[in-house]
Amino acid sequence: MRRRELEHILTKMIMEYPHLSDCNFTVGKTLQAEVDGELKEVYKDLGILQLTPFQTETIALNLIGSDKRNILNLLKHGSCDLSYHLAGRARFRVNIFSQRGTFSIVMRQLPTRIPTIEELRLPEIFREIAKEKNGIVFVTGATGSGKTTSLACILDEINNYFPVHIVTLEDPVEYVHEHRKATFNQRELGLDFDSFANGLRAALRQAPKVILVGEMRDRETVEIGLSAAETGHLVFTTLHTIDAGQTINRIIGMFDTDEEQIIRIRLADSLKWIVSQRLVPRVGGGRVAVFEIMGTNLRVKESILHGESEGKTFYEIIESREPFGWCTFDMSLIKAYEEGLVTEETALAYASKRAIVKRGIDWIKAQRGEKTTDIEGLRIDHDYRRKIQN
Repeated sequence: MRRRELEHILTKMIMEYPHLSDCNFTVGKTLQAEVDGELKEVYKDLGILQLTPFQTETIALNLIGSDKRNILNLLKHGSCDLSYHLAGRARFRVNIFSQRGTFSIVMRQLPTRIPTIEELRLPEIFREIAKEKNGIVFVTGATGSGKTTSLACILDEINNYFPVHIVTLEDPVEYVHEHRKATFNQRELGLDFDSFANGLRAALRQAPKVILVGEMRDRETVEIGLSAAETGHLVFTTLHTIDAGQTINRIIGMFDTDEEQIIRIRLADSLKWIVSQRLVPRVGGGRVAVFEIMGTNLRVKESILHGESEGKTFYEIIESREPFGWCTFDMSLIKAYEEGLVTEETALAYASKRAIVKRGIDWIKAQRGEKTTDIEGLRIDHDYRRKIQN
């Protein structure tokens, strides 16, 4: 399969599913596109019912081209990341990996335009996050949950109002920011720097006010990131964690036991926000983002320093700060249900604490005059006591 044929296939896939998020090439399956979280078969008239190992290897080599670094990573580590540009159509973030002796490829389509906070209906607290001057902000969630898009919206908000120097370290560069108020220097792993730790270390000498680190992958990167936050920089980064508590534990777990207390102190002093997000099925198709958002205060710092305890869990702390824009996933799901964005079944399925979400949904139903239970026809049996006595 030549490069021209690959571009033709990608073009046809995008034409069939304009809103696809990923193109999937796996041996033994036909061509697939992920749309709203579900894999769909595409381009069936091509006659490829099952991709062969030769076909996926050819696609992989066409995507890698002459990039020796990625060829070495694929052979040595079993996977590699790169970016791919389909002229006039789309940009992709590509991961090529080996499985059972064959190659598979997943191509994530990258939006060409940065959406605004209003367009994505993100919480208003995102504007407050964009106003921070220093510290570290974590945006967390599973792969494909929209972390990069949320960060792009925050950086775009900064770009609209603040004349600052922003350096981004990405793998690869996904959203290309134009220079407005802010000045952007966007660096790509493999092309402009060789590791996040080295890229972040170099960024400290490039006079930025804001630094975006694509991912905190190791202890060294976390340590340098904390140092940057402590020296007056505003650091944005991502982690593959599901909520605030797991994020704190993951960071602390990267360090040895004898270093734990000093890391807890540094993290408590530097942390500004943890934004965790998930994409859940939307009523009528598509997906909607739900969030857990935690800022910092004395109670948060105490829980970071000494660990969570009864009555002092991050979940309970976030609940108490709801008037200030903080929210748990459960709060976010209840709000999405109230706005008609998700069904009751979806809200309960993705809840952290089902009882809390169920209670919130029942309250909304009661306000609307709807039934809150399926149990009907109950009445008091006045003769029951006499039956027992006889």
